[in-house]
Amino acid sequence: MISAFDLSRFPRTTLAHLPTPLELTTIGAGLGIRVFVKRDDCTGLGLGGNKTRKLEFTLGDALSHDATLLITSGARHSNHVRQTAAAAARIGLRCQVVLHDPVERQTQFYAHSGNLLLDTLFGAEIHFVASDEDATCRRIEALTHDANAAGENPYVVAAGASDGIGALGYANCAHELLVQCARQNLTPSAVVLATGSGGTHAGLLGGLRSLGSGIPVIGISVSESANIKRAKVWNILHEMIAKLGSDTVVPDSDIVVYDDYAGAGYSIPTPESHDAILRLARNEGLLLDPVYTAKGIAGLLDLARRGTLSGDIVFLHTGGSPALFAYNDDFQRPDLYEKAPVSC
Repeated sequence: MISAFDLSRFPRTTLAHLPTPLELTTIGAGLGIRVFVKRDDCTGLGLGGNKTRKLEFTLGDALSHDATLLITSGARHSNHVRQTAAAAARIGLRCQVVLHDPVERQTQFYAHSGNLLLDTLFGAEIHFVASDEDATCRRIEALTHDANAAGENPYVVAAGASDGIGALGYANCAHELLVQCARQNLTPSAVVLATGSGGTHAGLLGGLRSLGSGIPVIGISVSESANIKRAKVWNILHEMIAKLGSDTVVPDSDIVVYDDYAGAGYSIPTPESHDAILRLARNEGLLLDPVYTAKGIAGLLDLARRGTLSGDIVFLHTGGSPALFAYNDDFQRPDLYEKAPVSC
């Protein structure tokens, strides 16, 4: 029997369809590995994704503080913002979101479709700012001030729900994953995931170590340098462990991030990530997103080719497929389809 966390003292609201499947794929064929995909794209809320696990605890905390309004932020096609807007609709709270454009992409698809369309459908009040952190912080402060003045009780949700509270969702996922691995007689040599704001990585790593598991967690950076990502994961990890009241010590060396696959930066696809999208769509019927999971799979495949990964690997699929529609023009290019799909 795998011991579980006692998370009952943390307020929580049920949002996700759990447990999510753990499926064997053909991704590692010819590379000497087997790849199992943990399908957190199937969490259900607002087309699913990893943020839903975090929001169960974040919104539980918001409701415990009698919040009437959620305020959060992200990029134009933020998966976190989409799921927060959906969660707000589910539990009957107003939602204001502050969005910025991380890239100068002016296509009609990018401007109006994808996650942004869904934010609108879920009833979020959208505010655009310049693409810098200071502008986002100032707008959130202004919205919070105005809400308080109007007699509302605003609750600011951290970007990506990536803080010590949100990360509890992935500490909980760590237990779920270990139970599934035991049932499938699976001993993973590593868990690989795309690392963005760091909360999923931190929660999963801290959860595994707190449960006595030494399975390596390998992050594939989707934007910044490995050092920046490791620092983000470290901060959230230690905040979460403190909230758990755990005496677990996670060595700095356990925070593993590769930044070789980020390309030109956040929201900017690479040739390898486009190839990963096509490969999995045509060989698995599995959709990746251009911002996170496609770079994650591109990194996984390259690390396997280089011999860094071996044995059985779990890839944590964090969702994000609505963003594919914002990048529609990328997939209208004939050169992407000139060669027949290659098996994974």
